[in-house]
Amino acid sequence: MTADYSILIDEQTWAFIERTNSFYPPDSIDYSVARQREVYDTMCRAFFAEYPEAVSSANRFIEARNHRIPIRIYEKAGSDPEAVCLYFHGGGFVVGGLESHDDVCAELCDATGFRIVSVDYRLAPEHLHPAAFRDCLAAFEHVASTSELHIILCGDSAGGNLVAAVTHHVRHHQRAPIGQVLIYPGLGGATDQGSYLEHADAPMLTTRDTLYYADIRGGGFNWSTDPRFAPLNDPDFTELPDTIVISAECDPLSDDGRNYCDKISAAGGKAIWNNEPGLVHGYLRARHGVDRARASFRRITTAVHLLGQRRWPGQL
Repeated sequence: MTADYSILIDEQTWAFIERTNSFYPPDSIDYSVARQREVYDTMCRAFFAEYPEAVSSANRFIEARNHRIPIRIYEKAGSDPEAVCLYFHGGGFVVGGLESHDDVCAELCDATGFRIVSVDYRLAPEHLHPAAFRDCLAAFEHVASTSELHIILCGDSAGGNLVAAVTHHVRHHQRAPIGQVLIYPGLGGATDQGSYLEHADAPMLTTRDTLYYADIRGGGFNWSTDPRFAPLNDPDFTELPDTIVISAECDPLSDDGRNYCDKISAAGGKAIWNNEPGLVHGYLRARHGVDRARASFRRITTAVHLLGQRRWPGQL
């Protein structure tokens, strides 16, 4: 059974979808990677919101093996941050970077008062799995060794995948994250069932798109049993930190969030899954023009803020 988007999606969200498609058409995965990045960057600039007045940022580098990882650090004037939040951006592991989620990170900094560190991890197909994971892991290790603040991980879409992958990998680290917030993440769920079928042709992201991005990232190799690639397939869900997953109802990835939280809960951990009614993949860019997206972004910033204070929200 497929979803009826004429009922599920409201007029504000349709307007956002149409505006997005005018810059980044639904068939963009058929473009060359260079062209995909060009139109994606153009779209991001069109949706860019100015920084909140109190927030500033600075670009830095992390020295990794044989390369440098660009990062952008956000601070709020007059704030004494209680935590540092590493942010991993979305973009299917193919597009995106420090600019694409610049305003999102600035607003997250403003809402929480935390230091935000955005990571410009390497992209496919030039850098295949596990390159992006290794860069995000290196960013975590850098923050863990240079800051005494509690560490939170947050990311959207592909970035949500990387958040979970790093969290699983470092759960026994002395400075392991105390919380993670995943926004409409793709976590390696089975693409022949559930939301991948019901929302196979959803606006903004289709099941075909998810298969394309997984293939590009993996270089055509099946990495589905590697938890660094597909965290949902990790055989061990014990000792993970408090987790909030916020998915979009009209998104083939929505069941990944539900199943991920179910596995954490079954292993004795604490997890909340919010499936935002009527919203679509990529709705972070709609947070200033769509009421549902604005409310969801408040839930996201609240989740990051509470977890960074070692407080459990109970519900969002």
